Amino acid sequence: MTEATSTSPTRRDRDDGSHLADVRDAAAEHASKHRRLIRSARDGRLLSALMLPWVLAWPGSGYGVITTTGRKTGKARRKCIRVIRRGNKAYIVQLRPPELAMTRPSAVSAWVWNIRSNPKVTLRIRGGTFAGLARELTDQVELAEARAAFCETVTLLDYGECALHLRGIPTRAKIAELHRYWFDTGIPLVVDLLD
Repeated sequence: MTEATSTSPTRRDRDDGSHLADVRDAAAEHASKHRRLIRSARDGRLLSALMLPWVLAWPGSGYGVITTTGRKTGKARRKCIRVIRRGNKAYIVQLRPPELAMTRPSAVSAWVWNIRSNPKVTLRIRGGTFAGLARELTDQVELAEARAAFCETVTLLDYGECALHLRGIPTRAKIAELHRYWFDTGIPLVVDLLD
């Protein structure tokens, strides 16, 4: 569920130049633990496209589909994502697999660029389809809340996703470590749900 398409720095990267080095270091540390399933933006797009019909029909706990408006085309763009809902907030992260994070630590996915251009999104998750406003997290208190929700929540579907991404048998501890890696090397966002 990863798709990185640009190397322009994120807002967080511009605020903290050392963040790029931290992303590279974390990726180098975790690379040996990861399968080489997703090596490029193309691989992430393919995986998302394969999952899309299933997640649209039955969004399992912890997963969903975000619909953004294409910044160039104006067309609806859908992407499978991991999403953790807490009240009227849904936390998501743009992922950077280790191979990408080591070579392009500031890569930004097309769907994040779309959000930067137009924050109005639709989120299909368990419980329905919700309109919302998405934004990148920069406030330290919100980042801490998002990290706790995103990293420590483990659902049944996470075991399957962990098996796709990490070597060995999935465990709750390995899943939490994978989520921390994603959060710390990715771009954390929140969707403020309007419905």
